[in-house]
Amino acid sequence: MMFSKMTSNIKVSVIPEYDSKNSYPSENRYVFKYNITIENDGNFPIKILKRKWLIFDVGFGYTEIIGDGVIGLTPEISINENFAYFSNVMLRSGVGNMSGKYLVRNMETQENFEIDIPKFNLLSEVLSN
Repeated sequence: MMFSKMTSNIKVSVIPEYDSKNSYPSENRYVFKYNITIENDGNFPIKILKRKWLIFDVGFGYTEIIGDGVIGLTPEISINENFAYFSNVMLRSGVGNMSGKYLVRNMETQENFEIDIPKFNLLSEVLSN
């Protein structure tokens, strides 16, 4: 299932997937992969500077993760271009969700602004059957 959100003409889409090969439910290790595409439908190039994630793990609460760029990069995305990457997260309960924000720079004005990462659900197959 795809989750998408548009902020300031920039669309962020996420496709989460349970990673059964790298998960060990008996050890409370549930791994999820997520593919993200950032589409610049605006009228100026942008650069991804930082990310902020809010990860919810049922029974364990919220964790906030803040870091520079995405997957070690600070990509520039031209007008009508996109940048895609994948990452992963581990939950202890097998059920939760994630949402967040990117700090983005308008490369023409050098102004920074935030765009939303849509909230997406994380549900392990073990628990959804």
